[in-house]
Amino acid sequence: MEKDDDIITLLTAEGKEVDFMEVAGIALRGNYYVILQPVELLDGMSDDEALVFKVIKGGDQDKFQIELDDEIIDGVFEEYNKLLDEWQKNNAN
Repeated sequence: MEKDDDIITLLTAEGKEVDFMEVAGIALRGNYYVILQPVELLDGMSDDEALVFKVIKGGDQDKFQIELDDEIIDGVFEEYNKLLDEWQKNNAN
């Protein structure tokens, strides 16, 4: 994984590099997740979709594991929307 500002480059299982923009980092149920949106659309994705990855702390680099559990994905987006609503309320003026 490489990180350049808000761009994160991940490798697919086939070794292909895919660039993502970091939308948010969310702590949930004792784990840390990131919401990432591909810089270039992936097959089957629309431009308003994003993916949730679980961050697994490693020695010198963190690992990003795609999250497939719908309950966790929903929880991450619910928390993100709550934080976004709070930010908008605090910055409404």
